[in-house]
Amino acid sequence: MPVTVVRFNLVDPAATPASLNARYQAALEMAAYADDRGISTIQTEEHHGAENNWLPSPFAFAGAVFGATRRIAVTVSAIIGPLHDPLRLAEDIAVLDLLSGGRLVTVAGIGYRPEEYEQSGVDWKRRGKLQDELLETLLKAWTGEPFTFRDRTVRITPRPFTQPHPMLLVGGSSKAAARRAARLGLPFFPSAHLPDLEAYYTAQLAEHGTEGWTMMPAAETPLLHIADDPDRTWAEHGRHFLHEARTYNSWQNKDIRSAVKSTATTVDELRAEGVYRVLTPDECVTYARSDTGSLILHPLSGGMPVDEGWRSLHHFCENVLPRLKDT
Repeated sequence: MPVTVVRFNLVDPAATPASLNARYQAALEMAAYADDRGISTIQTEEHHGAENNWLPSPFAFAGAVFGATRRIAVTVSAIIGPLHDPLRLAEDIAVLDLLSGGRLVTVAGIGYRPEEYEQSGVDWKRRGKLQDELLETLLKAWTGEPFTFRDRTVRITPRPFTQPHPMLLVGGSSKAAARRAARLGLPFFPSAHLPDLEAYYTAQLAEHGTEGWTMMPAAETPLLHIADDPDRTWAEHGRHFLHEARTYNSWQNKDIRSAVKSTATTVDELRAEGVYRVLTPDECVTYARSDTGSLILHPLSGGMPVDEGWRSLHHFCENVLPRLKDT
């Protein structure tokens, strides 16, 4: 059975507060439905000040998902580590870990948008040092024991449910990120399929005498939408996929490597590119059986109408998943 993921970033460029309320409520209902159908993970992320309302508060969203579900994990992939107060983040993750019984997975990256640092009043040039401090602080804080933080003694309570600590991975596409993960003995989450970087991380583990593992995207990790008539879906809703793809691409420089990076400028180019794919249920079953690492459904992509998102999710859960039980 492939790993199954439902992604939510709650983007909607034409949103009003009322329509965003409806979208957020729908996302929670979708999470509960996915949980009942055996989906593995809800995935969400963090961005700030985006004109299209990209989710800025993934842990608040994760807490709401945990309240609406019983089994499904929530992966926050990724937080922008240096923008967070280390002590408060340690508390927030500990509480979510306790509430969920260990269902929270946090990937800590450093981001790639200087404007997000400027908005938060954080020095972009210090992001590497701030990330080191954050990760080191989290690991100390979750022991429940007093420790020194910025020249004062502090103690974080309560201790998390998961021991020795909640699931924490270091994300990124650079050697610095791989070194940081290896030095601390934390798992590494490359932002794309980067075997050479995985090998570098493994070598760094040996050098530091630590243990870890890599959670790396497959060579192809398309964002899926399920429909009876893909041609019609692309014609009616392709603009939503394109909006998200172009927004994401506009934030990245040539050195950023991402599993879902697109250079398309038109709907036709995006469809040909394959980063976003609209498949029939039969096509999705065939794709799932082609030794893919995971299936990532993105039902509310780029401001997708909620009704269309539900149609995709229903197809996936009722007409795809039951046929994959023995895969």
